[in-house]
Amino acid sequence: MRKILLLCLLAALGPASLAAPVTPERMLQAETNGDHWLSHGRTWSEQRFSPLDQIKDGNAAELGLAWYFETNTKLGLETTPLVIDGVLYFTGAWSTAWALDAKTGELLWKHDPEVPREASIKACCGVVNRGMAAWGNRLFLGTIDGRLIALDRDTGEQLWSQQTTDPNEPYSITGAPRAAKGLVFIGNGGSEFGTRGYVSAYDAETGLLVWRFHTIPGNPADGFENEAMAMAAETWNGEWWKYGGGGTVWDSIVYDAELDQLYIGVGNGAPHNRRIRSPGGGDNLFLTSIVALDPDSGEYLWHYQQVPGEAWDYTATQQMILAEIPWEGQPRKVILQAPKAGFVYVVDRENGELLSAEPFTTVTWASHYDMETGRPVEVEGQDYDGEPAWVYPSPIGGHNWHPMAWSPDTGLLYIPELDMGMLFDEILPVDYKHLKRHFNTGYDISSDAQSSQRFTQAMLKHLPKAHLLAWDPVKQAPAWKLPHPNIHNGGVLATAGNLVFQGTSDGRFIAVRADDGEVLWTFPTQTSTMAGPVTYRVDGEQYVAVAVGRGGALNMAMGKGFPVGNPNNRIMAFKLGGNATLPPMPVVEVPPPPPRMEATDEELQRGRELFNRYCSRCHGADAVGDGSIPDMRRLDPVWHENFEAILLEGLMEKAGMPRFDDVLDKQDVRNIHAWIIERAHEDQALREESGWLASIRQKATDTIARATAWLIRVTTE
Repeated sequence: MRKILLLCLLAALGPASLAAPVTPERMLQAETNGDHWLSHGRTWSEQRFSPLDQIKDGNAAELGLAWYFETNTKLGLETTPLVIDGVLYFTGAWSTAWALDAKTGELLWKHDPEVPREASIKACCGVVNRGMAAWGNRLFLGTIDGRLIALDRDTGEQLWSQQTTDPNEPYSITGAPRAAKGLVFIGNGGSEFGTRGYVSAYDAETGLLVWRFHTIPGNPADGFENEAMAMAAETWNGEWWKYGGGGTVWDSIVYDAELDQLYIGVGNGAPHNRRIRSPGGGDNLFLTSIVALDPDSGEYLWHYQQVPGEAWDYTATQQMILAEIPWEGQPRKVILQAPKAGFVYVVDRENGELLSAEPFTTVTWASHYDMETGRPVEVEGQDYDGEPAWVYPSPIGGHNWHPMAWSPDTGLLYIPELDMGMLFDEILPVDYKHLKRHFNTGYDISSDAQSSQRFTQAMLKHLPKAHLLAWDPVKQAPAWKLPHPNIHNGGVLATAGNLVFQGTSDGRFIAVRADDGEVLWTFPTQTSTMAGPVTYRVDGEQYVAVAVGRGGALNMAMGKGFPVGNPNNRIMAFKLGGNATLPPMPVVEVPPPPPRMEATDEELQRGRELFNRYCSRCHGADAVGDGSIPDMRRLDPVWHENFEAILLEGLMEKAGMPRFDDVLDKQDVRNIHAWIIERAHEDQALREESGWLASIRQKATDTIARATAWLIRVTTE
């Protein structure tokens, strides 16, 4: 009787009080039990496939909004929620975490780790966070300032915190941790700012560091941490450690329960220009590699390097999916990955053997892979050595962090494909200057007429495009493609209902038939969606939930304003027969621009160049913002009055706006300010026009701004 009364009391207290621990057994059962979303990719296999089929291709048109939750911020939302025992857990800007009732969207708790706003300078692409890990009755969260925090799942109370990075170095954490075997695995970002990559394992119970594996070697004079680093050092030249070298593990980490191996995806080299970081060549291990480690000790097991001597900001940090597929008449345990370099890699996960590498988007840097050696065959001239080169994919990649999905039912991989290139123009090693706290790519974008002509010609030949792509890894070919109007679109989810869900940058959330790509249902979300959806079941009813909101590298750099404003980022949940509605879009009052400043054409051009060099990664190419942070063309007078103090004195540093007195002087700031005001007047003139002419001119302006973004040094950590 006492037990029954206790259960009744717990039920009355709400779903969080009924939480059961996340255990190895529960993780394995989740492969066939779709009630929960227990890990970043739902299960250890990271397939983002759910066996739930209550919502299916035959009734998807009956979906409606069940509930939504406002985050009270417009900053980037890239999270994949966890859903455990009827509670939805997600993260947002400044590494904040929330817990919601998964059935109603009611707030249960919120945890703010109080990240110092000055840490924003360490984040390449917004103060975003892609999610948490769960183990036992704890959640684990990485923060922008490099901490790993354990939270009580029921209350959100902090249980322990560990600084995983040197706070004096420009490291950051935006990726979701992973958990297995009582350990929490976490990487970091910051390669362009001058860091050396590594991944760490912490005890889930105590927070103590168990092991650390560096992904590239350090200064040989200091000795090597292990034999793997000594081996890797043989593939480097020069004094790479002075630049950091790169190789950060900023996203994908996967535990293989069948083989008891941990796979990490290693990032790009830094600087990107390989002739600066490693003069004389070399493969530069373990850049752009899948590396297998012993999960208990961090000991190196094997690796497969996708892009030896990487020179284009290509990474292997994109999602890795564990699957078993038929291969040459036999079942084969494989890793499926479609990273930045533009190839779908099928790798034997027992030993790292390359089984297939075929391009899924436009690729010009390599013609194919030599299957005997597993190495790419590079195209001459594409490494911009001595001559500029237009290269596909761009540094944004053919596919970036936006999650893909695998359906064992259809045998297809669903990829948010990006088809775009960029002009690479080398900074010669003798002219290279390493800038701490800022991007260090090793290539530049010339503003001369010849460069502009090359850019225009390349754009006319191949405009950027985007698709939801279904890829057959066995046939090594696309099954179908769904085109999207804009290039920056969200992650995907596949279900046993023969459905694929995806959010788009033009303000839609769609359900697509998984076997043929037909769009079956569309919901207007009022703003862009970048993150990957999840699905779960509460009280016998299936829900699909997704984080909706702009921000992040591509959106911020490209700029995409919605005509009537930008709502706060939200979590939206859908179910069959849902009848909730979103509030009206906010109406934005645009202040008039201030008077033009006296400036020569040369000063305005210099202002534009400096803006695109230092400001555009957050405020948008040519000052066309995406709305997640202030649009520089539409600032209130107070910002213009304090413009110099903000950039040179750090007036807004405590609010997350970095200072730039280490790279800009007063004349630089004046040139930038004069050019921004000029852009504000151009923007006002466009808005004051009416009818079809204004529409055409606005589209042309947006196109030019987006095109300029291809020419900006951006990464997507």
